[in-house]
Amino acid sequence: MSSKAAAELPPALPIKLDTTTNGEYAPTPPSPRLVAAQRAALVAAELAARALGQSRREFLQSSCGAATVLLAINPLLGCSGGRYRLPKEATHERAAADSVLRGEEFILDVQTHHVAADRPWWKSERPTLAGFLRTIPQAGCGESEVLRCFDEDHFFKEVFLDSDTDMTVLSALWGTPEMNAIHADEAARTRERLAKLEGAPRLLIQGLVYGKATSPAENEEQMHALRETFRVDAWKLYPVWSPDGLGYRLDDQETGLRLLETGQRLGVPIFAIHKGLRVPGMPRAAVDALDVGPAAKANPGAKLLIYHSGYDNQQREGAYDPSAVSGVNALIRSVNEHGIGKQGNVYAELGSLWREVMKDPDQAAHVLGKLLVHFGEDRILWGTDAIWFGSPQDQIQAFRAFEITPEFQDKFGYPALTPAIKAKILGLNAADVYGIDVAEIREAQRWDRVARARAEYRGVPRPTQRTYGPRTRRELLAFLRHGDPA
Repeated sequence: MSSKAAAELPPALPIKLDTTTNGEYAPTPPSPRLVAAQRAALVAAELAARALGQSRREFLQSSCGAATVLLAINPLLGCSGGRYRLPKEATHERAAADSVLRGEEFILDVQTHHVAADRPWWKSERPTLAGFLRTIPQAGCGESEVLRCFDEDHFFKEVFLDSDTDMTVLSALWGTPEMNAIHADEAARTRERLAKLEGAPRLLIQGLVYGKATSPAENEEQMHALRETFRVDAWKLYPVWSPDGLGYRLDDQETGLRLLETGQRLGVPIFAIHKGLRVPGMPRAAVDALDVGPAAKANPGAKLLIYHSGYDNQQREGAYDPSAVSGVNALIRSVNEHGIGKQGNVYAELGSLWREVMKDPDQAAHVLGKLLVHFGEDRILWGTDAIWFGSPQDQIQAFRAFEITPEFQDKFGYPALTPAIKAKILGLNAADVYGIDVAEIREAQRWDRVARARAEYRGVPRPTQRTYGPRTRRELLAFLRHGDPA
């Protein structure tokens, strides 16, 4: 898509209400209520922009635009159990909108992505991510080569300039080397590139473990090489993927348990594990989270970060069901049945899950509420699956504004989602997992080039839908080389 074509697209809502997926599950068609909410948000934005003497595009780039969308969808998509709480004047007074949508939390996103754009992994004879990436909104970034919309330059812009994210984990992706969209050496180069921006730590990386795609001995050899050569901070496990199509269970002695034991022995006890987001044909035993509890109990020294919290987008999340075999309930059931408590070694991660349920506030209240009840406020981690969906800023803003209503608190025993709990989820919990001194990191980041770029671009109006950051690829590349836009 050309830059001209991209510029001619209608203004996008600052809070994304589409049904795009992360490529690991089938999108659900928009409900009539969601379509109505999208229309209501656009109408409200048009009226508010006109009242302020702004164009709709200009208005939607502001925090007032984001507030207007959230307030518009409340009566159509939620309110009884979950809602977005903002002052009514937030639709036209920036200070009122900023009082909720801006924050000073330390944000550590434990699930972000980019792909290698120069190595032709997309030419593999096996299925790759390329087909999916070409179909999603981020593909319309204006590059002549679509896959460059997902490269490290756009990753830098979308995550570190266009959002409030302070630090991320660059997540490994599935597949054997010839089909895999990012290798450990490519992730390490991104980490070093960011570290050169005056040395402020911004990025952690994972090492992919192939599981059943290679022999146990080869897995151990590969993990040792990843640890020694690239200093990976965690392991990424994809139990849902294997060449034979069957995947594997975490509590399987030959694969899952052996991988957990190997990682701990190598001194990297953190495992990011894909669970949930089912698509037709995926092996249910590997997708669902019933194997998490027994694996965690057998490996008390391991930290199991359950990506997506086992969420199944083919079913609606409600109150906890102790007989469930899929979805978030299955994860909760598994850890409960194996005595993994609120200070245990299993963590529920929100990547793609929050983006899905934030469009349905009552469902969001059930998900967050029951995770808080069963996992506790110290065992929930922030993740967004950026940059598949572009900038994660809308997810951050929605989370800051979200609340579980007193009605649901009384009826289901859910705790209030306080600012202190939100701060833990947005970054403090992950900092504890990864052994990060938040005060030290924040001091190092305070005046690095990322912080200076944010301060500069937030004060300069832009005529495009990009809220902050370099306006062209040339400006972005110049910034990354020299710390200044050309």
